[in-house]
Amino acid sequence: MERELLDIIAEQPYPLLFVTISGSHLYGFASPDSDYDLRGVHILPVREVIGLDAGRETIEIAERRNSGLELDLVTHDIKKFFSLLLKKNGYVLEQLYSPLVLQSSSAYQELKEIASGCITRHHAHHYLGFARTQWRLFAKESPQRAKPLLYVFRVLLTGIYLMRTGSIEANLVKLNEEFRLPYVPELIARKMAGGEGAFLPEADVAFYQEEFDRLYRQLEENSAASSLPDKPNGKKALNDLLVRSRLF
Repeated sequence: MERELLDIIAEQPYPLLFVTISGSHLYGFASPDSDYDLRGVHILPVREVIGLDAGRETIEIAERRNSGLELDLVTHDIKKFFSLLLKKNGYVLEQLYSPLVLQSSSAYQELKEIASGCITRHHAHHYLGFARTQWRLFAKESPQRAKPLLYVFRVLLTGIYLMRTGSIEANLVKLNEEFRLPYVPELIARKMAGGEGAFLPEADVAFYQEEFDRLYRQLEENSAASSLPDKPNGKKALNDLLVRSRLF
């Protein structure tokens, strides 16, 4: 499988700063029918940035290969990705710090160091918003599925952990080693065995609502008490890396 993923990366039209695996494989609850979410950064040549024929700022590929591999690949041009890093965007942080690395570079290692200075207390808003969206999705379904509920708890715990430590951890299994939510292992097992559409026919919605509300408040409180800065401080270093990567 890794060989096929690397072959797909090699087919991309522009040089790549990095490519990592995101999605359920990163979150720790991939099932046999889960697709592979590849995320990364490409570098447009100068002529496609300053010329009339602009290059592709974002490349998206969603396909199912003859081998059965289902793929969702998204890469952003380096300038767009750096701009997202300067906003309260948890997605790009998780992509950048994913331990499932398929392609690396010296600039990627430098970027990870710089990006630590872009993390602020306001990244909590990303996780609060995503959790609300996933909770609404879970609550309106009948019967409920395991996947959106796992996303609810994954994003809330990632957000709380980020506010406490300043570090990204997107794997729910590892997060739960610290938070010890007793229902999480069963939910993960249900999703991994039943696939993307695994149902929870006897879900105790009232109980999960209480847990959602509790963890949501905890994330808000941890954001307010966090020692993380209010504003990112990596803009100058990102600009320097951008110019060097684009020109050389």
